[in-house]
Amino acid sequence: MILAARGPQRTAMLAVLGIAFMTGLAWASVPLYRLLCQATGLNGTTGRAERAPGGVDQRIEVAFDANVAPNLPWRFRPEAHSDTVDIGARDMAFFSATNTGTRPITGTATFNVQPAQAGRYFKKIQCFCFTEQTLQPGETQRMPVIFYVDPAILHDPDARDIQTITLSYTFWPAGAANTAGRTAHDG
Repeated sequence: MILAARGPQRTAMLAVLGIAFMTGLAWASVPLYRLLCQATGLNGTTGRAERAPGGVDQRIEVAFDANVAPNLPWRFRPEAHSDTVDIGARDMAFFSATNTGTRPITGTATFNVQPAQAGRYFKKIQCFCFTEQTLQPGETQRMPVIFYVDPAILHDPDARDIQTITLSYTFWPAGAANTAGRTAHDG
C-alpha cells in the first residue's frame, strides 16, 4: 500500500509510520532497558532471585550507602556501614528512614552497585526498593534488604578480584525517580 502511493502521499505515510514506530520505541525503552540491566548487570544493576545457592568458602565485604533527594524531608541511613558476607550465602542488611516533614510522604528508592561489574552478581531476594514506602510525619521505619553475592563472581576475570561491593540507595519522592532523569530499577 505504501509502495503504491506516490509522492507526497507516500512521504506522509512513511512519516506517520516513523512517528508511530518512534513512539512505540520510546514507550518500550524503559522496560527494555530495565530488563537489559537486570540480565547483564549493566550500570551496577542488581538482579532478583528467589533464594541463595549456598555459601562457598570465600567472603567479600559489602558496604552500604544511603542518600536522600534534596526535596525529600527524610533521614535515611544504613544500620551498619558494611558487612563481610559468605559468597553465595543469604544475608540481610537493614536501613532506617525517618520522615522529618509535617505531612505523610511516599518515597521510592533507586539503587546501584559499585564497581559496576559486580552488579550482575549481586542478587536481591527481598528489598524495600521493590515497592514505594510511605512514612507519616515523624515516623521511622526499619527496612530490610535480603541478598547474596553469586558465586559466579569468582570465575569472572573482570570481577573475581573485587574486595568490596558497595550497595547504594537514593530515596526520591514517589514518581520523581523517573522524572529526575534517573531510572528506578525493579531488581
